[in-house]
Amino acid sequence: MNLDQQLSSYDYYLPLELIAQNPVIPRDTSRLLVVKSQETINHHVFSDLPDLLSSGDLLVLNDTRVIPARLYGKKSTGAQVEVLLVEEMENNCWLALVKPGKRFSIGSEIIFGDILKASVIGKDESTGGRFLQFEVNPCQSFWEILDKVGNIPFPPYVTESQANPQQYQTVYAEKQGAIAAPTAGLHFTERLLTQLTEKQINIAKVTLHVGIGTFRPVEVEDILNHEMHQEWIEVNQNTIDAIKQTKEKGKKVIAVGTTVVRTLEGAYQQQQKLAPFSGKTNLFIYPSYEFKVIDGLITNFHLPKSSLLMLVSALIGRERLMSIYQKAIEEKYRFYSFGDGMFIQI
Repeated sequence: MNLDQQLSSYDYYLPLELIAQNPVIPRDTSRLLVVKSQETINHHVFSDLPDLLSSGDLLVLNDTRVIPARLYGKKSTGAQVEVLLVEEMENNCWLALVKPGKRFSIGSEIIFGDILKASVIGKDESTGGRFLQFEVNPCQSFWEILDKVGNIPFPPYVTESQANPQQYQTVYAEKQGAIAAPTAGLHFTERLLTQLTEKQINIAKVTLHVGIGTFRPVEVEDILNHEMHQEWIEVNQNTIDAIKQTKEKGKKVIAVGTTVVRTLEGAYQQQQKLAPFSGKTNLFIYPSYEFKVIDGLITNFHLPKSSLLMLVSALIGRERLMSIYQKAIEEKYRFYSFGDGMFIQI
């Protein structure tokens, strides 16, 4: 088996103290490791970004907004229950991960305070989750109630954070639907966005509602047997036009985050051309993938053996990426969601 196809090839050791528990303030003072197409890497701060781009380049952002998807409730017996909403279905029905899950058969009820109740109406084999039908007071919307009883779900490796929920949203978050933040975008401030615009660096937006597919671990040694969970994406005509105009001028299309890569490349895959798209993608990007849309990537440092690590490896090569990660560890870069960034110029 090709080493690029082996899950164990994407493993590395990370000292626990390098897992960022809190974001830096201001956001754009985080460090930025810049990877050139040659063998060089340079060390910057994120606020240097306008100087690292050229007038006419295009940054593509993911405007999804993290919802208060973690809920704590009780069974009718009084047993404590934790629920993570994963995907909205229809008519106030959600796919959710439930703990402890094995005890939740069809018909089980969960009570959240005195304003919300849900019943288990089915099981999803692919995720091990449950389909929950919520009973909602007709005088209130589900989203109004969720804002009262739900919590923004920080990642499981963020265990000692003093961050407030707003620090786990990008400053341009707009469309509700994600259960995790598109973390490369957490480095941007309003001031930095203004500076980019002043330098005539263009900005376009797409939407990918980050779901379980983005961060669920790869568990098969032959990664070709891994199946990505589908996630909902949207690319509108304005963004397609901006990408085409950028490429016609010989400028770069830079994806801000792996979710943007999956959105743009997933939309292209569905139609075999650059065109507006709204629907789901389960595109799995790993070495040997040929990129059709993007010319560069701004991203964070990802977990070992993750599909995100494989996506970045497809961009610059697995061996090179793993050596860069070792360098980042030596230089004590901060890893994962609240950590530092990397800008890959290809």
